[in-house]
Amino acid sequence: MATESQMHDDGTTVEATSIATMSRANTPQHMAPAEKPEKFACINFKRWQQKMFFYLTTLCLQKFTSEDAPEVPKGTSDKERFMIVEAWKHSDFLCRNYILSGLQDDLYNVYSGTKTSKELWGALERKYKTEDVGIEKFLVARFP
Repeated sequence: MATESQMHDDGTTVEATSIATMSRANTPQHMAPAEKPEKFACINFKRWQQKMFFYLTTLCLQKFTSEDAPEVPKGTSDKERFMIVEAWKHSDFLCRNYILSGLQDDLYNVYSGTKTSKELWGALERKYKTEDVGIEKFLVARFP
């Protein structure tokens, strides 16, 4: 027999929904990781960068390419401070190594000394965005 919470006003019964099921339905779903981009080989940086950024986004790590470590508010307990800092370091470590693993071995060796994802992302942009622009200007100049 159905309980009162399962009865409608017209007397029909409905299956009860648990709080756990309802909360799972309201939680944002994580995207399945996209296919990992091919390794960057010093050409088509802009395309590789967009693919890598999307890949990092599916892993919820994209913010580490542009953010510094968080400042922990004053009054935070030592335990909470440790947890915040370690969580950030762990996620930044993952992001940095996903980016490094997307580079060919010779580039990996050059950029593996970077300390953070933001530093690595910036170094790659400074080096290869300017080279892409130079190649585009050269190609445009060759074809009037």
